[in-house]
Amino acid sequence: MEYRRFGKTNKHISAITLGGMRFSKVWEEPRTDIPRETQEHCNQIVDLAIKYGINHFETAHGYVKSETVFGRTLNQELNIDRSSYFLMTKGNPKTADETRRLVKEQLRTLQTDYLDFYGWHGINTPELLTSSCKTGGAVEELLKMKEEGIIKHVGFSTHGSLETIQQAISTDLFEFVNLHYYYFYQRNEAALQLAKKKDIGVFIISPNDKGGQLYKAPEKIRKAIPHATPIQWNARFCLNNEAIHTLSFGMTEAAHFDEMNGIFTSSNKEADKIALNDLNDMINDDPYASFDAYTLNNDPSDLDIPLLLHWRKLWKCYDLLDFARYRYKELKTPNHWVPGVFATKEAIDKIDFSKVPKHLPLKEMLNELHAAFYYK
Repeated sequence: MEYRRFGKTNKHISAITLGGMRFSKVWEEPRTDIPRETQEHCNQIVDLAIKYGINHFETAHGYVKSETVFGRTLNQELNIDRSSYFLMTKGNPKTADETRRLVKEQLRTLQTDYLDFYGWHGINTPELLTSSCKTGGAVEELLKMKEEGIIKHVGFSTHGSLETIQQAISTDLFEFVNLHYYYFYQRNEAALQLAKKKDIGVFIISPNDKGGQLYKAPEKIRKAIPHATPIQWNARFCLNNEAIHTLSFGMTEAAHFDEMNGIFTSSNKEADKIALNDLNDMINDDPYASFDAYTLNNDPSDLDIPLLLHWRKLWKCYDLLDFARYRYKELKTPNHWVPGVFATKEAIDKIDFSKVPKHLPLKEMLNELHAAFYYK
């Protein structure tokens, strides 16, 4: 295991974080009713994590049973010395009073007197940034709790746009950020560099799932990386970026830890570089894949055209059709976690085509991807 200084927090955390959202039945209500199956699964995975050198555990109030089962595992089942690990949790309270009540509840649930890292969960839009960071608001209350020693470091997590992430970092209120960045989604590179400039800790969310469902990567990708698994290669791709400090892995079985260990023990820089070049060359497999469509942001159609074309590129160039379908399905219920709407005929008809490059058959591309991605 490698350990990295988590930005200005000055805490040295493992390069792999154990994420707490994938334990058996962890998403089932009620949150405090923990089946023995869930408890034993958490016990097993946390025990393995510690043996493999992981010293950072991440959860959230929104992960239903996760805080409860983590609290019991760390303090009752395994009785781990609190000074031997770092604990991150998150929440998205709307007011100062709600913030204090929630954090106190989370402390009780996690069975701890303090939280190493607390992230406001889901600063995904400019409106959420403004409301969470306003004077007398939630983030200000978190910072008061930091002064009291209840929280050691305050940060935020985000599924938002690059611009929103940069704005949040630029408030100078936060010491760390949890965001998306992987080989198959590099849009947030500028946010990483801003975080590095400001000495902000950077935590990468879900590289193995949201990074392309790499645990079931198609043969085309596997053939380009013959010396490693796609999970190992992508992890090294991320960790080679000096702005990145830790990757969240939602490991669920012993074999996942052996694969994780290979990130550090079987590194082959030359083979990794060859794989990078081969994967980069695959963008030439589609004549339109290099167009990122960011000039079409905020189109009146409510379509997130850059994201849709990104998923199309993953399909056309990397055979990631199942992944694209998985992500596209999340548009079924519009929300700030996954922006945009389905590329229906009605939505396509609302596009401002005056901003679309003349050579780009955008309407046909969107119709094609909707037909390929949409299923009930």
